[in-house]
Amino acid sequence: MSDYRSGFAALIGRPNVGKSTLLNALLGQKLAIVTPRPQTTRHRIIGIVDTPEGQIAFVDTPGMHQGHERALNRAMNRTATSVLADCDLALLLVEAQRWTDEDELALQRVRESGRPVICVVNKIDKVYPRELLLPYVGQLATRADFLAIVPVSALRAGNLDELKRTILAALPQGERMFPQGQVTDRSDKFRIAECIREKLTLELVEELPYGIAVEVEKLETTPDGRTEVSALIWVDRAGQKPIVIGAGGERLKRIGRSARLELNHIFGRRHHLTLFVKVRENWADDVRALQQLELE
Repeated sequence: MSDYRSGFAALIGRPNVGKSTLLNALLGQKLAIVTPRPQTTRHRIIGIVDTPEGQIAFVDTPGMHQGHERALNRAMNRTATSVLADCDLALLLVEAQRWTDEDELALQRVRESGRPVICVVNKIDKVYPRELLLPYVGQLATRADFLAIVPVSALRAGNLDELKRTILAALPQGERMFPQGQVTDRSDKFRIAECIREKLTLELVEELPYGIAVEVEKLETTPDGRTEVSALIWVDRAGQKPIVIGAGGERLKRIGRSARLELNHIFGRRHHLTLFVKVRENWADDVRALQQLELE
């Protein structure tokens, strides 16, 4: 296995550029939650891809953003930056035909890390005709000394084999870091909480921008093989609780039903969800609350 390569590749970029969608596409299954809402990803999540030539541990990170008004925002930026210190390679994800101040911030953090970097140009499926990409890629090449610039479509799984080959060539030679077949370092409890949070975010649209979190309090397997889940939904203002519950509890039931069906699909077994809504004033500015939710 002298030619075998392995290492950590950090997905870095601004919010809503498609990092989590790309991670799921590279894995061939859903690991990271995805919504249209910016800053959906709050944690570091490792997704592991095995190939005959090597093993890539992709590290999904929160989007680099300029908002520092809440402790949660600052913690998310610290998480994204700290991942760079521990990775072998940075993957700077940008959107085709677009460059913003937050893209510049992400590039600056990558530069400061000193890590080698591949620029991944996402959402090329939105560019037509494709030749319009060439000037944009040319401009990117002047911004940093990238190892490579690889255009992809995370949504349509386009050019992902080329991306994996390029990443493997840049990783160090070494043994497999995780057992073959392992998909992530995250627990079932974490993935269940994230699935519930995704359904909350999709259901609530603009009504609860960021003041919502999920904590799984109980996770048990019954003798008949069913998974019993009891989860707390945190909101940061009293007025938000009835919004989450909905008239007659219908909205909360809808959220629970949607999460249960997806969890049944992900894990291949039946789940029963009991959801409670709890007010914890300004939890997104409370360092102890962030630590309890493993956000700090």
